[in-house]
Amino acid sequence: MREVPKDAQTAAHALMVRGGYMQQLSAGVYNYLPLLYRTLNKISQIVREEMQAAGSEELLMPALQPRELWEESGRWERYTAVDGIMFSFKDRRGSVSCLGPTHEEVVTDILRREIKSYKDLPRNVFQIQTKFRDEIRPRFGLMRAREFIMKDAYSFDADEAGLEVSYEAMRQAYHKICQRIGFKYRAVEADSGAIGGTGSQEFMVLADTGEDTIIYCDHCDYAANQERAASRLAEHAQDAEPKPMEAVLGEGLIGVEPLAKFLNIPVWKTTKTLVFEADDRVVAVMVRGDCDVNEIKVTNHLGCKSLKLASAAKIKELTGAELGYAGPIGLPPSVRILADNYVNGRVNFECGANQTNYHNINVNFGRDLPLPEFGEFKIAKAGHTCPKCQGTLQSAMGIEVGHIFKLGTKYSKAMACVYLDAGGKSQPVVMGCYGIGVSRMAAAFVEQNHDDKGITWSPEIAPYQVHLVALNLEDETVRKQSEQLYAQLQQEGIDVLYDDRPLRAGEKFSDADLIGLPTRITVSKRTLEQQKVELKRRRDTAAELVAIAEAGAKVKELLGKNFR
Repeated sequence: MREVPKDAQTAAHALMVRGGYMQQLSAGVYNYLPLLYRTLNKISQIVREEMQAAGSEELLMPALQPRELWEESGRWERYTAVDGIMFSFKDRRGSVSCLGPTHEEVVTDILRREIKSYKDLPRNVFQIQTKFRDEIRPRFGLMRAREFIMKDAYSFDADEAGLEVSYEAMRQAYHKICQRIGFKYRAVEADSGAIGGTGSQEFMVLADTGEDTIIYCDHCDYAANQERAASRLAEHAQDAEPKPMEAVLGEGLIGVEPLAKFLNIPVWKTTKTLVFEADDRVVAVMVRGDCDVNEIKVTNHLGCKSLKLASAAKIKELTGAELGYAGPIGLPPSVRILADNYVNGRVNFECGANQTNYHNINVNFGRDLPLPEFGEFKIAKAGHTCPKCQGTLQSAMGIEVGHIFKLGTKYSKAMACVYLDAGGKSQPVVMGCYGIGVSRMAAAFVEQNHDDKGITWSPEIAPYQVHLVALNLEDETVRKQSEQLYAQLQQEGIDVLYDDRPLRAGEKFSDADLIGLPTRITVSKRTLEQQKVELKRRRDTAAELVAIAEAGAKVKELLGKNFR
């Protein structure tokens, strides 16, 4: 395709459609065309090799899963009613099933039938399979699709020490996978979300168009997804004595910057109070005015299934004020009040007065309102201080391509996956799970590796290693020599895409750049006059002439360790 697709929001989406790698069938659902399918197979093979080297056995589980398993684990409602990402339906017999978005339940069911004793542990299995998630807004092509290819692995150990060994083996395998594919990436601490567990890491490909913000230290190795990241704030000198609390009229002042300027106080003395509906109750969350609320941390603290900002009507019902003037003083007793740790320790701070256009100043805990429930509820940002050292936090955008979890006994306890220990006592198996988005990896690589002409594949995962372009095919000598070279390269084990179309040189070169194979060989009347062919690497600007007989050896030299 010459034109950029109208719905393409990222370079990868546009280039993969234009280059003939994929076609959209419906929202978030794509046909993987031959070029892309070859790349997906190569990515899958790298993943397969590293998983097997780390001690994991391959199997294949059904995509169609019964509702009963998900109810047994307690996740059916979360995935269908709360998050709503499950494709579920009733079959002709009246049984309710789903298309698997993940396979913790199924794999636990498999292993609980196999594991009897501590002698049966550890176990580690993986699959590469199509997954289904009913995304509300599928976008960015393969980045957030409703049907996608994923590798998911699961470890089963007797105790936490065993889980640590399994987790570390998978973590190292993921580093090797990312390095072999050629990503610029970071492994970061992450929130476990609906999967659950005691800890997790994400493998993030660095890209400006990424959906996730990565927070990392400029001095030490600390790195985390912003949802999970912690930070320290600058501490400020406080007033020596509390002053009388006062309600100040500040008409139309919504936003901490204009409010602080109007009140002649620093922004850190202002307070944001956000009102949320957490399942069936209302929660108010306080953070310093120079911070924002981290909804993931609030959700995890509360242990709620759903957290959403209260509507303007709900806020007026609770506070009597319009949106933007909510505060912690005078809220109904039914409202649970949380506050970030950095809200504490301030003297004479500001907060909303629960009265339209009014703000309370010189507010102090213990005198004007009781101490709330303190915790880590702010979003860590670039410029904050690292929680591990004195370094300054930085930020970057990333695309999540892998996520590893320490599940612990979340599923094994719920689903009775147990074993008998050496003393004959029944114990729950300790689990881990490890996911990689295979199709997402292809898109993430293109997002990170392209120029204004097209894709720039690495030899490891390119659909073909060489793009053989034949010009002047009306000339019998050119045609025969091109076909002989095509056969020769294939006999030497080189993946070759042969362009024998009757098109002009400019069109063929343009298409070759768009498709983005690592190496291009051009055969023409001009090159054959010297008994040579033109060889050019996709990422280089200059080409060189090499003897026809040496073309295969030269390609292998350029491909280096990536030639197999």
